[in-house]
Amino acid sequence: MSNALEVGSTMSREITVDADRTIDFMGEACRVYATPSLVRDIEHLCRDLILKHVPEGQDSVGTVVNIVHTAPTLIDSPVTITATVAALDGRKVAFDIGASDPLDEICKGRHERVVVDVDKTRDRLAQKAARMKGS
Repeated sequence: MSNALEVGSTMSREITVDADRTIDFMGEACRVYATPSLVRDIEHLCRDLILKHVPEGQDSVGTVVNIVHTAPTLIDSPVTITATVAALDGRKVAFDIGASDPLDEICKGRHERVVVDVDKTRDRLAQKAARMKGS
């Protein structure tokens, strides 16, 4: 991993809550930002921050998500998600997470990712797939 990624490195992204990011099980009048969509957006932001600092051929995978989703966000509302590197331990990167819409803080928590070598990961997955066929 590059030395450029350090505790305190931060990145923010604004997204707009579209229909695909909302719950639908309570009807159209209750469409709000779904927690699984928020988690996906957090993971993408953290991955993109890491990718700015690792060499080609490396990427990252999520290992821990621990957030509290504290307020609803309406469809078509903007949301700003911020990730700040809180800790580095070898290949493990821990992020403090915050998200807000124009009226409320909607989320805070922690996300952890591990930096991986893409070729080694591909090989490991191919070996697992071969073992699965044999079982």
